[in-house]
Amino acid sequence: MISKKLIAVGAIVVVLLILVSIVWGSYNSLVSKDETVTSAWGQVENTYQRRNDLIPNLVNTVKGYATHEKSTFVEVTEARAKVSSIKINAEQLTKDAGMMKQFIEAQDQLGSALSRLMVVVEKYPDLKANQNFLSLQDEIAGTENRIAVERKRYNETVVDLNKSIRVFPSNIIASMFGLEKRTYFEAEEKAKTAPVVDFSK
Repeated sequence: MISKKLIAVGAIVVVLLILVSIVWGSYNSLVSKDETVTSAWGQVENTYQRRNDLIPNLVNTVKGYATHEKSTFVEVTEARAKVSSIKINAEQLTKDAGMMKQFIEAQDQLGSALSRLMVVVEKYPDLKANQNFLSLQDEIAGTENRIAVERKRYNETVVDLNKSIRVFPSNIIASMFGLEKRTYFEAEEKAKTAPVVDFSK
């Protein structure tokens, strides 16, 4: 009689340990994936910030040659100011599709203004030969490529997390601990290709 009770208690303990192990493992895996998404988004922000930091130098270099292009300079400066004014809470932004859309639109406007600035350069052959300008051109082209790479990496981490949150039994664990799906970085069709920054022609 005693041995049957011990076996029953032992069986219950084993089942509980298995359940705790499943919950614990699923939770830790989800948290790890959630942190990976946050880290990937940080890299997206870093690359956009790098572009933002390069723009004043580029504008000032072009201004020295293209004094009659005031409207383009104003447009770039205003777009950059708009991007800088957006206060970002990375975790909130990546969970809120509306905030993500606002962030993407501001970045796209800056990218468009930057492309228009690049068109201006075509009118000034001396500028295209300026060493400082050529260096900035290379840095901005490299940054645009990094932006595309980091956005792709971010979306890959979001896919991994969101899939995990939707499948059983981790969907129950995610719900219990308040872990939410993240928002993809979905650039507009025209923004999916990095601007071509090449003045060597």
